[in-house]
Amino acid sequence: MTIPLERLPTLPDLSLDAFWMPFTANRQFKQAPRLLIAAAGMYYTSIDRRQILDGTAGLWCVNAGHCRQEIATAIAQQAATLDFAPTFQMGHPGPFQVAERLKAITPEPLNHVFFANSGSEAVDTALKIALAYHRLRGEGSRQRLIGRERGYHGVGFGGISVGGIAPNRKFFGSLLPGVDHLPHTHNLAHNAFSRGQPAWGAHLADELERLVMLHDASTIAAVIVEPVAGSTGVLIPPQGYLERLRTICDRHGILLIFDEVITGFGRLGTPFASQYFGVTPDLITVAKGLTNGAVPMGAVLVRDDIYNTFMQGAPGQIEFFHGYTYSGHPLACAAALATLTLYEQENLFARAAALAPYWQEAVHRLRGLPHVIDIRNLGLVAGIELAPRDGQVGVRGYDALCRCFDTGLLIRVTGDIIALSPPLILERTHIDQMIDILGRVLRELS
Repeated sequence: MTIPLERLPTLPDLSLDAFWMPFTANRQFKQAPRLLIAAAGMYYTSIDRRQILDGTAGLWCVNAGHCRQEIATAIAQQAATLDFAPTFQMGHPGPFQVAERLKAITPEPLNHVFFANSGSEAVDTALKIALAYHRLRGEGSRQRLIGRERGYHGVGFGGISVGGIAPNRKFFGSLLPGVDHLPHTHNLAHNAFSRGQPAWGAHLADELERLVMLHDASTIAAVIVEPVAGSTGVLIPPQGYLERLRTICDRHGILLIFDEVITGFGRLGTPFASQYFGVTPDLITVAKGLTNGAVPMGAVLVRDDIYNTFMQGAPGQIEFFHGYTYSGHPLACAAALATLTLYEQENLFARAAALAPYWQEAVHRLRGLPHVIDIRNLGLVAGIELAPRDGQVGVRGYDALCRCFDTGLLIRVTGDIIALSPPLILERTHIDQMIDILGRVLRELS
């Protein structure tokens, strides 16, 4: 049962002072707030009762569209039946059911699932699994973690250590010791306006060999990358790049972790990006689309032999001293089961794959508009990079975000890069509407 619009808050009803907003210029926002009060399908409703087309699936997460009744009903029924149950030396059916459903769509042999509550927690969990795995195998010297420049792996200390976005790191000290980074793959001189995977850049994976020579393979536990880097501004992997990373990791006994918090659950037209690229990592982190954004939930998908390495020792011994109070929370499990059912029943992953060519042609129509210096796309995701204003990096992108919102479109910006990642239920008419609004805004930008 939805709340009638007339009963929802208006701006004068709200005090904006107490909430310290995440990843937001708080003082700027509170002078001209952009507030959303309702959603359905492809659209949000703003606090001034306008319809806002969702070009970002919320925050890369609402893949099945907003306020799906099937998910809402499942959550409500679960809350009225079993609101909470511990998963420490105890259990309830939900996480076992979700794990089996995930097992059915993950690449072999990633057949085991450890639950968390966010992508950040999933990443820190995966890093701990990697370190503990090598220790159990008698290679405790493998403690070094390798991330990538411009990578985003959440905001835990592990995630920001292997991450490579400078503002996320610079205020928090030396972070985890022994972390190194691969170079990012973004190069406008070679790859501007690529459609799909760019042809140039596979050789950048060979930088991992340099790090192996520098540190010695016996010290390196894992490499973690996003198959498609999302939060930094949609960076598409060059052809052959991920394949080279996999080969090098295999050569030196290094675990490969794919952070699929954004690419998981159909964003590229397959359940996971690893299947799209034909490259199977050792662990995959997921969140966001797992519950359609309705209840926080994250997970790590783990290769069989890694899991089995932990399942040794005395039968009564705890194998892995890690977990969260809300791991496998009943409401999150209910949301995940309903979401996975919707994906299957509505064939949303295949739908995304079928729409991808039309999406590609549409977003590349923006080429030649003022300030556009690159467009890149894969699946149902796109990045439109704008030239920054002199001495004002990010200002033009923020201006585009505000103008789009005022015109009826929600976009995401990272600096001067616009990211689009719509719900997978969109129609061609929605794509046309997005590109029309964005084109008008770009023509008006100074």
